[in-house]
Amino acid sequence: MGVMAAVGALPAGAGSLPPLPTLGVPGVPELKPLTRYEAMRLGPGWSHSCHAMLYAPNPGMLFGRIPLRYAVLMQMRFDGLLGFPGGFVDRRYWSLEDGLNRVLGLGLGCVRLTEADYLCSHLTDGPHRVVAHLYARQLTLEELHTIEISAVHSRDHGLEVMGMVRVPLYTQKDRMGGLPNFLANSFVGTAKFQLLFALKILNMVPEEKLAEAVAATQKPKKPAIDHAAVAAAKQANELAAAARAGNEYADSGENQAAAHAAAELAEQQAAGLESQAVLEHLAAVPGAEAVVAELQAQPGADTVLEQPVAEAME
Repeated sequence: MGVMAAVGALPAGAGSLPPLPTLGVPGVPELKPLTRYEAMRLGPGWSHSCHAMLYAPNPGMLFGRIPLRYAVLMQMRFDGLLGFPGGFVDRRYWSLEDGLNRVLGLGLGCVRLTEADYLCSHLTDGPHRVVAHLYARQLTLEELHTIEISAVHSRDHGLEVMGMVRVPLYTQKDRMGGLPNFLANSFVGTAKFQLLFALKILNMVPEEKLAEAVAATQKPKKPAIDHAAVAAAKQANELAAAARAGNEYADSGENQAAAHAAAELAEQQAAGLESQAVLEHLAAVPGAEAVVAELQAQPGADTVLEQPVAEAME
């Protein structure tokens, strides 16, 4: 069953109501807006979550030059996600505001909201049929600070709530510091959408600045340097260089060994030629035939003939 079929007919004159505002920020999926009346007409198969954005004008300057403009409260949850104070409301027993104030009393302790603080309702994405309601209350900076102190002493502090945080609404010169870095965190459910929607609807941050902050979080970041991988690559390069040097040394050694063997072979061949020359010289000497025959008959005649060369030449 569609939403409009579930809520039934609108009251007289509702057809002339202006269209509900949308977020319209590139990169952020739109959620379907509902009026409070439409949300209340949804059947029992729908769950209702109610959350509150508490904020205060802040005239402070960061580093004496960056205007803070507003202090907006969110909280770090037990699961490490950011969200607004609040929770689910059982419509069988509580009105939206009574259920919200009951949850706020556990987490903040000293604030009560009314229907006059209602801001918007949206259908959530996903298989669960949930309507997300957001309330917003402007306080003084002193009142907001009192709530921050009270939250530390509430029942849920350190259990379901890790602590309150203020949203930085500025963007630093590096285009990431401030709101862009904050938006890069993980948010629960519709909290990120509700934050951007409230900042736009309440004119707390210009729409173009919201778009720039969202776009900055979607730019690919440079991969972090893996120092272990760098060290391993360096060691591998050193091992490869050592292996190349070893191969070159081995090649040089093999070449030297081959050159030495060739020299020995040449010497042996030269000795053989000299021995042959000696024999031929002796054969030409009258009466030396018997000596030549005896030398040729001896084993190792080549080496033996090396010594008589000098005698014969004398």
